[in-house]
Amino acid sequence: MTTDIRPAFIDFEASSLDLIASYPIEVGICMPDGELHSWLIAPHVLWQDWSESAEQVHGISRETLQSEGASVSEVAESLNRLLPNQVFCDAWTFDSFWLHRLFRAARVRPEFQLESISMLLDSQQVREWAGVRQRVINDLGLPVHRAANDALILHKTWEQIVPQQQSESLPGHSHQA
Repeated sequence: MTTDIRPAFIDFEASSLDLIASYPIEVGICMPDGELHSWLIAPHVLWQDWSESAEQVHGISRETLQSEGASVSEVAESLNRLLPNQVFCDAWTFDSFWLHRLFRAARVRPEFQLESISMLLDSQQVREWAGVRQRVINDLGLPVHRAANDALILHKTWEQIVPQQQSESLPGHSHQA
């Protein structure tokens, strides 16, 4: 499958930062053209972990997830339908764990590969990332720690850091004819 010359980005919010018990509660994606999608995720029956301090950060209650969240199957199928063959994140260890947990609960395999944003950047761009990201957050005026907002922040930061001619030769990306 071919995609636009720009990458897609994904971000998760989770029940906690415990890499044994936590699970995804929200996922947001920013498509290569900047289009956003997000889902609250209803907790799977086996997902019991909950951190009050994490709830204070993202502002999503377990009750909200139970009443408004989509099923793990619906979210996994939507991600497979929408995402290109590669999607990028800024916290690969956590995001890959939560992606795996989501797809395992849905009993579906991801049809895309999750990669670290660092794969797209040279060493100078890596050094610039945090400062540019903070300017993007300030310019957008969006709250952080909501998945769609954070995916958009990745997209906008990448647009400011990566010159367009470099983005045309991203690994795994090609122009559609």
